[in-house]
Amino acid sequence: MEMVSYWWSVVGFLAFVRGLLPTEAADALHRFLRSILDEYFLPYASFEIPEFEGPSINELYRNVQLHLTAKDLCRGARKTVLCKVKNSTNTTSTLAGGESVVETFNGSKIWWTHTVQGRKLSDGSSQDHRMYTLKMHKRDRDSVMPAYLDSIHENALEYQRQNREMLLYSNNKSSSSMGRHLWQAVHFKHPSTFETLAMEPSLLHSVKADLDAFLEGKNFFQRVGRPWKRGYLLYGPAGTGKSSMIAAMANYLKYDVYDLELTQVRSNSELKQLLIQTTNKSIIVIEDIDCSVCLSQPRSKFTSAASKETFNEQEATKSESADGGRITLSGLLNFTDGLWSCCGNERILVFTTNHIEKLDDALLRPGRMDLHIHMSFCSFSAFKILVRNYLLLHVHELFPEVESLIKSGARATPAQISEILVQNKANHRDAMEKVVSFLEDAEHHHHHHGYGFEKVHPDYLPPESP
Repeated sequence: MEMVSYWWSVVGFLAFVRGLLPTEAADALHRFLRSILDEYFLPYASFEIPEFEGPSINELYRNVQLHLTAKDLCRGARKTVLCKVKNSTNTTSTLAGGESVVETFNGSKIWWTHTVQGRKLSDGSSQDHRMYTLKMHKRDRDSVMPAYLDSIHENALEYQRQNREMLLYSNNKSSSSMGRHLWQAVHFKHPSTFETLAMEPSLLHSVKADLDAFLEGKNFFQRVGRPWKRGYLLYGPAGTGKSSMIAAMANYLKYDVYDLELTQVRSNSELKQLLIQTTNKSIIVIEDIDCSVCLSQPRSKFTSAASKETFNEQEATKSESADGGRITLSGLLNFTDGLWSCCGNERILVFTTNHIEKLDDALLRPGRMDLHIHMSFCSFSAFKILVRNYLLLHVHELFPEVESLIKSGARATPAQISEILVQNKANHRDAMEKVVSFLEDAEHHHHHHGYGFEKVHPDYLPPESP
């Protein structure tokens, strides 16, 4: 009580002094006292973030909700509310009404409180009014607040990316009659991941490193004046896991997949329309590019680089007019160079082929296909991954025999080995013996009939990733 009386005496004295001063001096004293009061007795600033801004949802409110979930801050609250964000695969939790949490950002403490208040509407019904309140020290308002809001936005976007339901788009014959909607979508749920892929660990590490560099390359691509895109060519025999690699890339990046069937596209103009409708953060896949119409040309007709270019343009023109406007090599190259450069960002274009020697050099040069990934026959390292996946085995007495057969020239695709393991998954001994028997037959064919050799043009070596 004595302290309260003391402060009331101080306030009364200051009011008396202020009354004796001229107006300008009194106002200056008021501002000084107000700053002292704010600094030592009211040092915090509060910001309200309502759920609705007029009739529409406040984007910042939703970002705060996702940020708190992404940072796992709701774990410290006594009561939370479970909810499912639209197009998300996971259930998230947010603060219940009246709950508060605290976090530290760049050394500054920040308090979050969620309030829920019921209010009556004009029609007699009630509606909850939700709002987040952010509280931080006033001295941090200008120095920390802008960076903190940027962090909230980034965390929300990353959480959405990691937890969104991915889509697989496809075009078909009826796409031209579907008006503006040229793609049909289904939910994409493929189990393939980089952990389950049967391929050499060193090659797998290179692919993941290249994708990581691509994800973080926004500033790099802007600085050098290139579109934020990347081209991959997956080549090798059938059954070596090219489709599984694409699914693993999509799951790793959390990107949608556009499966572009070129044989169903009637013209270059329709190709443009399809590509314009693709979205950012997506993988555009053209499988079996060597089988597509008007994309492969006999190499015997080329006598020089100049005549080859002339031939390509002439054939493209003739083909387009003769086939009623069907897509051509030049149309696809215009996409990779021109349209590919202006129809969005964060795109990955993937071509696959079983016969790389049939492809035109114009499709293979860096800038169109930045990384060539050789999907080869099953190595011993890849075999061990398959056995771990299908049989849950890490060691087996027949492993040395399998390794010896592969090193001596036995050729088998991961798909062939997988089929044997699936058929005999109930009996590990039988599975391993049948694999050995299959590899012995493959080795015999390899030595006597040249079975399994790949003819790869020396120019088609994988270029280094930037």
